[in-house]
Amino acid sequence: MPLLADYAITPDVFDTTSYSSEEVCGLHLSRIRRVMMEQGLVRDLRAGEWRALFTGDGRPWHRRAKEIMKKLATQGRLIEYAANLPDSPNNDREWCAEALASHQQESIAGGVIVTPPVKDAYPKDPLIERIDRLPRAPWWTQRRSSVRLDRKLATYQQHLHTILQCSNSLQFIDPHLDPTRPGYREFANLLASAGGRRPAPHIEIHRVCYEGSGGNRQILNRQGLERDFRNVLAEPLQAAGLSVEVFVWDEFHDRYLLSNLLGISLPNGFDTTRRPEDITTWTRLERDVSDDVRREFEEASGRHRLHAKFTLA
Repeated sequence: MPLLADYAITPDVFDTTSYSSEEVCGLHLSRIRRVMMEQGLVRDLRAGEWRALFTGDGRPWHRRAKEIMKKLATQGRLIEYAANLPDSPNNDREWCAEALASHQQESIAGGVIVTPPVKDAYPKDPLIERIDRLPRAPWWTQRRSSVRLDRKLATYQQHLHTILQCSNSLQFIDPHLDPTRPGYREFANLLASAGGRRPAPHIEIHRVCYEGSGGNRQILNRQGLERDFRNVLAEPLQAAGLSVEVFVWDEFHDRYLLSNLLGISLPNGFDTTRRPEDITTWTRLERDVSDDVRREFEEASGRHRLHAKFTLA
């Protein structure tokens, strides 16, 4: 399982009459709410038709349903997917069919959460599981807070695909990120993986103002650094419809990818290697930790001194 998974949920999951009591419904919704808000995305099927169901009073929605929808939307976790079946669903099983059709177009990294009557229509499909039996679904129980991977562009793109394509904001934080160095020769391709959509995400790159270490440390010329970034990244960024703000700080050491959806600690940063034995470990940050790292790299934070800032568009 990736560090960020997406899910489809049939409407009856939020309907109090699907459970023995309103209290039981609330308990099940609480179980999935935390995962969705911190580790997941929810598919807004048929380009918003799914979400629109919860704006009306046609069904006895649990009191938390609209709250959950609002927070998912506010956090950018409600992702619209185009309609795939000819007709709008008229019942929950048809909504499940729409979710499966969506999966055929782009694989769901998590699964489809349903109620018992809907699961009865798909008894052998492992992608579909009842909300009261989620611990039986591997895609639910095998959620990861860390992952081991080789340091290759294709692997980075595989694990970051959903993050790069669904985030509203992205911060690439790597003290020695230099697109002219061999280890970062594929970084432009990684950036471009976030493009091709509207609106484009807000993207930042953060690095330090020097190269080398100890007595060999050398402060970089601001104009030269900007020229190197522009020469390597400007064309692929333009082709992908992206722009990037580059922040050059006095000093920092750790490496991260932060988005509005989650934060990841990456000990080796964003460089790649052709050596098959080179493995790294990425770890998802708790939300409060991710928020603190984000504040660290705000200009007004005072934790670091900003040497330069420029925009690549």
